[in-house]
Amino acid sequence: MIWGNHSLLMEFVFLAYPSQPELCVLSFLGVSFIYTLIITGNVLIIVATRTEARLHTPMYYFLGSLSGVELCYTAVVVPHILANILQSEKTITLLGCAIQMIFLIGLGSADCFLLATMAYDRYVAICHPLQYPLTMTLTLCVRLVVASVSIGLFLSTQLVAFIFSLPFCRARSIEHFICDIPPVMRLVCANSHIHEQSVLVAATLAIAVPFFFIATSYVFIVAAVLKIHSTAGRHRAFSTCSSHLSVVLLQYGCCAFVYLRPSSSYYPKQDQFISLVYTLGTPLLNPLIYTLRNSEMKGTLGKILTRNCLSHNN
Repeated sequence: MIWGNHSLLMEFVFLAYPSQPELCVLSFLGVSFIYTLIITGNVLIIVATRTEARLHTPMYYFLGSLSGVELCYTAVVVPHILANILQSEKTITLLGCAIQMIFLIGLGSADCFLLATMAYDRYVAICHPLQYPLTMTLTLCVRLVVASVSIGLFLSTQLVAFIFSLPFCRARSIEHFICDIPPVMRLVCANSHIHEQSVLVAATLAIAVPFFFIATSYVFIVAAVLKIHSTAGRHRAFSTCSSHLSVVLLQYGCCAFVYLRPSSSYYPKQDQFISLVYTLGTPLLNPLIYTLRNSEMKGTLGKILTRNCLSHNN
């Protein structure tokens, strides 16, 4: 990617922000409130999985890592959204747009890979319970998390370098509130078919391949659970997977809708709404889903909150 000083200072203008002062205030307050909940929920999960001894298991290690990635993901996007809401000019430089897209796509891909590693963890725990302590070691868990983040950032860097090496049209208005791939690709003045294929290949590697791995894992998991004779055993096995499946459907549903499709089916308003779901909704719902559907996590968070309240009172 070779840019001159003029290109680096080139700016894009976001068109998706409200123009009325009243709507700006409401948007700022709403996004700020949701962001506060996102930070609180994910930080609580990280604290719980690090401080509570009974949660020092691979499943909760991956859950804490997922919350950490979610915090980084929202930190890349949400403060920039809040700043733009308050500013009269909703602009971003070419370099700023590229950096935001690298981390937006990279950390989003890391989310997908982490969900795949969590599916593998459940597969080993349910299908090979005797081998589970020997297979899912701390070293392997750390390597899987590092690999998920590294591969996600590597794929996004390659894709963004390719996109920003293309010529952009003179109209530099992005029909969005962030530098996401579909709206930025619409500003490219070049043969779009080849570039669309490149984006689809990257999206397939980051979304379709992990989802296929998750689906395959759950085929084996369901087959193993159905062989359990006791109803309580089957219920316990399914309950450990239900939270993960809920998050998978939410995450992959949004990502597949946005990235695994031709640009001819791109509708700005629709995409803006879906983007709000996976930039604000998913990081907010993940902690809620894992907390409300997991008795161990609920009990641990209750103890942490009670302990903090008592310490403040004293």
